[in-house]
Parts: sequence; C-alpha cells; structure tokens
Amino acid sequence: MGVVNVTPDSFSDGGRWLDPATAIRHGIDLAADGADIVDVGGESTRPGALRIDEDEESRRVLPVIEGLVAEGITVSVDTMRAGTARRSLDAGASIINDVSGGRADPAMTALAAQTGSPIVLMHWREHSATMQKHTRYDDLVADIRSELTVQIEAALAAGVAPDRIIVDPGLGFSKTGEQNWTVLAHLDAFVDLGYPLLVAASRKRFLGELLARDGVQRPVDGRDAATAAVTALAAAAGAWCIRVHDPAPSADAVRVAARLRQEARR
Repeated sequence: MGVVNVTPDSFSDGGRWLDPATAIRHGIDLAADGADIVDVGGESTRPGALRIDEDEESRRVLPVIEGLVAEGITVSVDTMRAGTARRSLDAGASIINDVSGGRADPAMTALAAQTGSPIVLMHWREHSATMQKHTRYDDLVADIRSELTVQIEAALAAGVAPDRIIVDPGLGFSKTGEQNWTVLAHLDAFVDLGYPLLVAASRKRFLGELLARDGVQRPVDGRDAATAAVTALAAAAGAWCIRVHDPAPSADAVRVAARLRQEARR
C-alpha cells in the first residue's frame, strides 16, 4: 500500500502532493514501483495534528481518487469520516482505511456494511491532538488485542461481513516508541485474530529514534531502509499488507520474505 498524503502537514511529505495533478502522478509512480493499493488521505493523523472539516477533506481527496481510478489503480481512502468515505467510494475507491477503527464516526461501519467495502479497523484510542496522552496499558499486546476485538465486534454487529475486515495494530497511535517495538515483536498475536493484518511503520518516529546519531533523529527521508527491514519482518510474520511511502524497497522485501516462507514450507 503506497501513501499519497494530500495534506499540508503530514509528518513525512506534508505539502508535496497538494496539487491534484501532482498527487495523481505520484500515485501512478507508487503503483509502478510496486504498490498494489494506493492510499489517499486528506487529513493528517500525525501526533498533535488538528482536525479539518469534512468538506475540505473531500475537496482534497476526491479528484486524486478519480484520477488514480481512471488509471486502473486500486485505491483506498484514509479517512475517519463516513461522509468522505461515501464520496470516495462513489468516486471509485475500493477500500476504507479508517485509523479510528470505526470509533470516530459511528456511521462508518454501517457504510462499510451497506456498500460491502473492505474496511481497515486500526487500534485507536483518541484523536491525534491528544492520543499520546493515552499510552498506558496493563498488558500492551493483550490490551491492544482486546480493544481491537471490541472494534471488530462492533463492525460485525453493524453488518460488516467478516471477510471484509482488515486489522491494524496502530503503530504510533497512543503508543510510545518502545511500545511500537513490542507490537512488532508480537505480530503473531494480531495475525491470530483471524483477519488480514495491515502494518504501517513507514518512516515513523520510532525508526528515526533507532537510527539517531549524536542525539539527533534520522530525518524522515532517511528511514526507508529501516522501513524495508520492518516490511520483511512483518511479511515473514504473516502480515497481509504493508503501508509505505516508498514501495520499491518494500516490494523487494516482501518478495524475499515470501521466498523464505515458501522454502520453510518445503
């Protein structure tokens, strides 16, 4: 899954793809570099980000979605709003990627049920402005699993078919850097939930902290090799999809992991 952030304030590439034509070209390039899905988002969810209104979010993403779908590209829409999701599906998007896992807008799971759209349910506690105040867990992996299960059960109760649900443990969302590593070390616990698993580690702060020199974090554009390493490990652990800013090295990493899994089965 390649990322197109049509935003001025995303942590990695804010402002680079605000122009629809530029964003569409970028999405085409992501697909050419190995992205099976292009994820289009109009609202930043970086720590501390403030929300925008639904009309502005839709204004940003709809022309990009339409342009990419016209090129034959499978598109997911990264949104927490059912209104934006509905307009995006009407524009040709195939998947809803809701980082709130259906919690921010109660109408989202009903929309997924009505349309039959696959929906990504990410583990989520609070909006970006305050989410890093909510990083306390009694048992990190067990608590995330339990809270994700509540979100899954709510989606099922709304009528979402089980084979339309994808789960995401939510790296960086209400989690410290150390907690992100714990989640990655226990991806099997989330694979065992029985739903396709999406992992989104690309260029995130905890990678910058790992690669820091002299107390200075590695800049975001220098984290792609580490991202590809996470991709290989996540794929080997059974992840269904990896969400990344630079698909080419991660696509290669997926091929390596797949080949090793094939050999292990032999």
